[in-house]
Amino acid sequence: MASATSKKTELKLTGVARASLEELLLDYEDFLRQRGLVLWSQDDLRALAVRRRYQSDQSDREAQAQAGKRKQRPRTQCLGLSLGQQPRLLHRQLRQLEQAFLAEGGSTERLYRERQARRQNR
Repeated sequence: MASATSKKTELKLTGVARASLEELLLDYEDFLRQRGLVLWSQDDLRALAVRRRYQSDQSDREAQAQAGKRKQRPRTQCLGLSLGQQPRLLHRQLRQLEQAFLAEGGSTERLYRERQARRQNR
């Protein structure tokens, strides 16, 4: 919603979202630690298997059929993997927003350019 009104606001709020997710990940790691669980690293074979599954184009029916054949993965670990990826995705989004803002400017600059163009056309 913020991107419709101001790129500057969108950049700011996306940065806040990223920081909030990073804080949530730290809290989640504490949660796991208090229960004697370890968050899988991004390179853990189990983590790689989970990511491979969700990056594939399997249909829901195929995925359900395979779910019965394999041991269920700990939900806590899968949630941790997801939380670990979100800040990185938001970081990439922030870089793209910054590049767009530098190239195009914000809404104030865009309105100024339009105003100038209309004045020149009169």
